[in-house]
Amino acid sequence: MKNLKEMTNEQLAIAYANGDNKAFDLLLTRTQGKLYQYILFVVRDRAMADDVFQDTFVKAITKIRNGNYQPNGKFNAWLIRIAHNVVMDMYRDLRFEKIVEPTVDNDLSNLSGNDFLDGNIENQYITEQNFRDARALMEALPASQREIVYMRFYQQMSFKEIAEATGISINTCLGRMRYAVHNMRRMANQYKLAM
Repeated sequence: MKNLKEMTNEQLAIAYANGDNKAFDLLLTRTQGKLYQYILFVVRDRAMADDVFQDTFVKAITKIRNGNYQPNGKFNAWLIRIAHNVVMDMYRDLRFEKIVEPTVDNDLSNLSGNDFLDGNIENQYITEQNFRDARALMEALPASQREIVYMRFYQQMSFKEIAEATGISINTCLGRMRYAVHNMRRMANQYKLAM
């Protein structure tokens, strides 16, 4: 039997389904950062994100324990799909029509550009400025486009995984990404930003 640390997320989920609680602890440790970041990006409120995060893991635990998880090599996409559904249910309950409602102070400050910094101080400055500009452009996108861009570039999900997580077709994902890139280019030209 493999050491838990050597197991994939899918193998850990199966081990948890078979009663190994330590497998779930490791699974939670591996996935909580990206999942929480995704949720916070979508809902824009820490208290709400905390609630969605908890609800997501409660639903995931229940599904795994009830044997409703089928390992297909995409545990993270499966988890994000659950989170997406929890967010949709929450907004439906609050009678919002959109997934994300931009707020006045919505500046994507929960995303850090430090991971992308490299080289000398001039390169760092240019990289930081480009990252701020890209975040500002992304923030100005419609919610449906912003979500696709976020999942693709910050969550590093494939279009197929995005389609599964959001419940839309791959063609719709590609279309939204195309419009997002077009809109970001248009805004960059309008504000004379060099990207």
